[in-house]
Amino acid sequence: MAFAFTLDDVAFLTSRYGEKALATASEMPLTDASLLKDLPELRSRYSPHEAALVETVRTRRRAVGKLDDADRLLLSDTALQQATPTAVAAHRAADIAGRHPGAVVHDVTCSIGAELSALSARTELGGVLGSDLDEVRLAMAAHNLGDRRGVQLMRADALAPASNADVVIADPARRSARGRTFRLDELDPPLLELLAVYAGRPLVVKCSPGLDYRMLRDRFGIECHVQVTSLDGGVREACLWTEADDLPDRRATVLRTVDGVVRVEEFTSDDPDDIDSPGVDEWIVDPDGAVVRAGLVQHYAHRHGLRQLDPQIAYLTGSTVPAGERGFRVIDEVGVTEKALRGALSSHDCGSLEILVRGLDIDPDRLRRKLKLKGSKPFALILTRVGRNGVGFLCEPGVRTPHR
Repeated sequence: MAFAFTLDDVAFLTSRYGEKALATASEMPLTDASLLKDLPELRSRYSPHEAALVETVRTRRRAVGKLDDADRLLLSDTALQQATPTAVAAHRAADIAGRHPGAVVHDVTCSIGAELSALSARTELGGVLGSDLDEVRLAMAAHNLGDRRGVQLMRADALAPASNADVVIADPARRSARGRTFRLDELDPPLLELLAVYAGRPLVVKCSPGLDYRMLRDRFGIECHVQVTSLDGGVREACLWTEADDLPDRRATVLRTVDGVVRVEEFTSDDPDDIDSPGVDEWIVDPDGAVVRAGLVQHYAHRHGLRQLDPQIAYLTGSTVPAGERGFRVIDEVGVTEKALRGALSSHDCGSLEILVRGLDIDPDRLRRKLKLKGSKPFALILTRVGRNGVGFLCEPGVRTPHR
């Protein structure tokens, strides 16, 4: 069971004595193996806050790379899982500031303040508000924001509007009593209620990357701009923007960290999508997940001079690999049965194999075990469908081209 902070814990951790206690705890291993030794020492000096110290230090360590200034934040494991990565929040804040200069923005599910921190850095905005029902997380947010420019915090229910802010941001919790959920009615607060409560005001709702945004339009008649965002290859969220008639229906935002700088590439449903007829060229490219989930594979292919292996499959092919992308140079076309694969892999002296699958019901790990590779060379195997037929492409190990 996850540790639950109290207001007393937060008060202790933000005191001078608590800061010294955190410094002491941060020098300890605090691993699963060392806790039996470390915890009694912390308890003897800092009881009853030893568990809060352990949770804070361990969570800060996990937050490195996701949140800036992780070593000074107050946050729980659950809050960290829900928090928007700094790079994603910063890009959204710039987006909002560019579309609504001078606006007051209200994050109605602000939690520990990750989104508020990014918004407060935008001097183009007229003000930033944050609210949450959880008093402990509000106290954490107050600490995490520090002396950030003019952020006002309040305790309020997201479904009971507490301000007349020009733009509203919400991030419904995606966990129910059974764990992570993708059901719209199990989000907290429920997505449809949020959309109804803030109808007529620009609302930005962060949702799971697996959100069926097409159902919102087809079943509920909700018109909104959908933005799917990835960071360093991992799809982070699908974001809904209401009252955004000037934006295209769909957008894929691809963020990549290169030499400490976040680079941005975006594709939209308004971009051209005409490409050459399907076929197989020298390289196979697996587009970023944000592009795939936003339904913009052909738009991506057009920009980079690629085409599809099959009109219904997201794998692309071309004579070159786009800058910063990972490509697989095709060596041989093979069958997809175990017998055919064993023969092909044996003839190429395959000893290790990365397997990528789209369009076929194949478990890569299970297949790899069955193939019982005995060779010495590494390869990649792409298994997919062309028309109605399964097909495999044996490739050199994937390589990522440098950014320009």
